[in-house]
Amino acid sequence: MSAETPHSGLERQFLDTNILVYAYDLSAGIRHDRARALLKELWTHRNGCLSVQVLQEFHVTITHKVPYPISSQESSQVIRDLSTWRLHAPDAEDVLAAIELQERFQTSFWDAMIIYSATQLDCPIVWSEDLQSGQRFTSRRGATQIRNPFV
Repeated sequence: MSAETPHSGLERQFLDTNILVYAYDLSAGIRHDRARALLKELWTHRNGCLSVQVLQEFHVTITHKVPYPISSQESSQVIRDLSTWRLHAPDAEDVLAAIELQERFQTSFWDAMIIYSATQLDCPIVWSEDLQSGQRFTSRRGATQIRNPFV
């Protein structure tokens, strides 16, 4: 089984919360290794993108919901570092647009918000374990495709 790999070009790539959590969850085994490598690649090429939603979910998960949580101080430092990436901070209009995507694609609201944030940042790729790998979503801003680094 070979993992999908990031493009080394300059196209922007969005990380879903689960990939970010695996990158810092030492109990995640091979998922930790692959997520860490992807995070490093995006950091090196400066083409990683996130949303405030991802950072919030990351903090709650990595400090409370994994077998070996990290401290709030460590989580804060990770968030501080990642805040240098392109970051989408949704407002009320963005929430309404995500609701439209949710209805159109019959997905969860939170997944629709991830997809919407990625399109707002012009990311043709969303790295996620939760969404179906290969699935494409289109909006007025463009298209984005889901990739799973673990398949």
